[in-house]
Amino acid sequence: MAYTTIDDPSAYFQTALYTGNGSTQSITNDGNSDLQPDWLWIKNRSSSGGTGPNIIFDSTRGPTKDLHTNNNEAEHTNSNTCKSFNTDGFTVGDSGAVNNNTDNFVAWQWKANGGTTTSGGGNDSVSTSTHQANTTSGFSVVTYTGNGTAGATVAHGLGAVPQIVLLKRRDASGHTWQMYHHSLGNTHYLQLNNTDAALDGEVFNDTTPSSSVFTLHDFSTSNGNNGTFVAYCFAEKQGYSKFGSYTGNGNADGTFVYTGFKPAWVMAKRTDAAKNWYIADSTRSPSNVNKAYLVANSSDAEDTSGDGTDSYFDILSNGFKLRQDFSHLNASGAAHIYMAFAESPFVSSEGVPTTAR
Repeated sequence: MAYTTIDDPSAYFQTALYTGNGSTQSITNDGNSDLQPDWLWIKNRSSSGGTGPNIIFDSTRGPTKDLHTNNNEAEHTNSNTCKSFNTDGFTVGDSGAVNNNTDNFVAWQWKANGGTTTSGGGNDSVSTSTHQANTTSGFSVVTYTGNGTAGATVAHGLGAVPQIVLLKRRDASGHTWQMYHHSLGNTHYLQLNNTDAALDGEVFNDTTPSSSVFTLHDFSTSNGNNGTFVAYCFAEKQGYSKFGSYTGNGNADGTFVYTGFKPAWVMAKRTDAAKNWYIADSTRSPSNVNKAYLVANSSDAEDTSGDGTDSYFDILSNGFKLRQDFSHLNASGAAHIYMAFAESPFVSSEGVPTTAR
């Protein structure tokens, strides 16, 4: 049974929906627990303003500094985007990217360590690094300065081996998002801002992360000398998070993916072909089939058509099940990776099963 140590996932991850007002407004979460976000991901869902970016903030870099998952631009500084991280939510300014008047927005939020960072640690060998880690939920925000040396190591603070390391160069444009996903092994990586299939390369120095550090090659995109970087690291926690892979079957009665919890958020990507990064959550589409998707590598608005090619899975008490032969997410024999976070565990720490959706 999938017992968990996290009975209330809303203490570590929540989704908030809000309508823009074109001015300053504070967004308050409505989960069982209060959550002050340390990683905040906002997307305009509306067709009128859906060309806005997938815009990311974190409490290490500070609320006014953002990166976009759908492009390779450098970090932006804008005091009118995210203005603060609050005790149970956040405040946005009048920037259209996060608060365009009458447009609908979604905000995905993860908790790390309240913005409190630790310098270096372990066998860290880069010149400067910090991490703020939540070892309970298996999430850390890492910043570091590259040294341009193959085999450089960066402390992540998780005390467990991360299954995902997602990093971005901040100080210069033209550098893609790089993702290590354990299902692909240490010789391959993905790029979050584009559709490319998994690439064979030494971004992570062909080295599996350890319980204290991840390892980098000397590439400018991930370890350029004196470049500044941010990395988001995730270690699986039973009943709360799962970072795995599945094979499509090309059938409307699609592949079932066991996570050990009822997912609140899922991002999936086909890895053997050039396809998008699809994001679904149980807040935007609370009923099955889950029809509302956004794309991490695109500025497109939310698609809720469910026209037989875009409706793609059911969210269940212990995982998700593909419901179309959509080639992006369920092509016959195709390889895919995913990352998922819980709405509720399948079985609580007290051995009590949750109710099926």
